[in-house]
Amino acid sequence: MKSENIIVANLKCSGCANTITKELLKLPGMKTVEVDNDKDQVAVFYEGLERNAITEKLHSLGYPEATEENGLLLQLKSFSSCMIGRINNSIN
Repeated sequence: MKSENIIVANLKCSGCANTITKELLKLPGMKTVEVDNDKDQVAVFYEGLERNAITEKLHSLGYPEATEENGLLLQLKSFSSCMIGRINNSIN
């Protein structure tokens, strides 16, 4: 099993963490996802999956790696992902 600690931009709250966890666990081969809001870090444990697939998924949700360009569109995507995560938290 492989593990990565990915530092991301736009990570704000438990809503963000909920969306990231839920969406990354949908990737085939993803075993565990741990989000640390204080460190802006996503720790992933996976098998048979390329790191690029993980970072692309994070990017599509509005959470690019901290080293990537972080334009307005990505920031808006992260706010949408955050809101969806908060709604899902309140329903469950």
